[in-house]
Amino acid sequence: MKHYFFLLFCMLTSCAFAQLPDSIYSPLVKTVTLYRDGVILSMPMLTLNGESQLLLSFDMLEAEPQNLRYRFTHCDANWQADEMQPYEYFSGFEDYPIENFQNSFTTLQPYIHYHQAFPSNYDRFLISGNYLLTVFLDGEPDSILFTRRFFVSEEAVSASMSTTRATSQGDFNRDQEVSMELGTPKQQASTIQGLLRPEYLIVKVQQNGRRDNIHTLNFSNYSNGSLCYKWKPENCFPGGNTFRYFDLSNLRTPMYNVMHVETFGGETFAMLRPEEDRSGKAYVSSQSLNGGMKTNIWDRNDPQIEADYVWVNFSLVMKKPFLNGTVHVVGDLTDWQLDDHSAMQWDAQHNAYTLRLLLKQGYYSYQLIFLPVNETEGQTSRLEGDHYQTANDYTIYVYLKNPNDRYDRLIGAKTIRANQ
Repeated sequence: MKHYFFLLFCMLTSCAFAQLPDSIYSPLVKTVTLYRDGVILSMPMLTLNGESQLLLSFDMLEAEPQNLRYRFTHCDANWQADEMQPYEYFSGFEDYPIENFQNSFTTLQPYIHYHQAFPSNYDRFLISGNYLLTVFLDGEPDSILFTRRFFVSEEAVSASMSTTRATSQGDFNRDQEVSMELGTPKQQASTIQGLLRPEYLIVKVQQNGRRDNIHTLNFSNYSNGSLCYKWKPENCFPGGNTFRYFDLSNLRTPMYNVMHVETFGGETFAMLRPEEDRSGKAYVSSQSLNGGMKTNIWDRNDPQIEADYVWVNFSLVMKKPFLNGTVHVVGDLTDWQLDDHSAMQWDAQHNAYTLRLLLKQGYYSYQLIFLPVNETEGQTSRLEGDHYQTANDYTIYVYLKNPNDRYDRLIGAKTIRANQ
């Protein structure tokens, strides 16, 4: 009966939302990560014709493994599926089985841990760009469990990138300004000679892992043969604040920002220290994962299969609720989504916003972001405060839209950390 309702859930959600990237459609799927193999917390990015692989990892909260498969879809610069056919962007089959899985060991919550590296030594991606990875049930391609986005870059251009306090285009004390110069093509990049023109380029900037405030930069000027993207309002981002953080790796002795842990009815619960509004406080620098998460367990050997799942309780004490928006816990722990899953609920009895998430043991960092009614971009200013000193990560993606091409090529990408 449980499996029947699970299949029904997958069918209903996949019909409505199959094209949304970085989304989970089954309540049984947890702790999805996608990194370069061997480089934890790295961007899921491959170099075209390179030798590196990406490693997909996730859990299913059930006792028996299922036959799962995955496929790739090529997308444009805005993450819409384009007209390219699978044989045009990938040299292998249209989909593949997920072959590696393990049962959890000595955990209260049973689960199956799956992991899969791709592409194999016999396959390769044929073109650059944005790709969507879709995991689904074997024999039921419309029963989608989750999606994840990744990138294949040509690394065909040299880009210099910098961050500073905002100039006249932003708030000097609160905002950070990203500038980029796009140099001449690298020697091996003969296919873009003569195409580095502003009208053919799409330049996007992402702050940390957020997708609600990605900016598209506009060309500003030429300098010594380089294309410059500077001094425009879209170059400025609110600085935000150092990410909040807790350590759930030890369930016997509560660690950083965990007040207490208890087990009841076969489940484990953790209460975090109450959060506070930091918008009026001075900036305090500290090391941060900038929204990342890392599975870890203090007293076991293999966190992938020995770390347990815990109901983690968040709370934000306030005098009164917001009437013009919602409060969200944002980071890898909620897939950076501003949706119902990440939204805190107002508890009138305790004068606090609360949220409970089922998380695997490990390290977690996050922010509290306010989402105004009828808007899609969240605000850090309301609860975190904005500071130019914050050590945010910024990633620039440079796409080439050649009039003769049927797809958006990713010709370069680069990440830097502000104030480092």
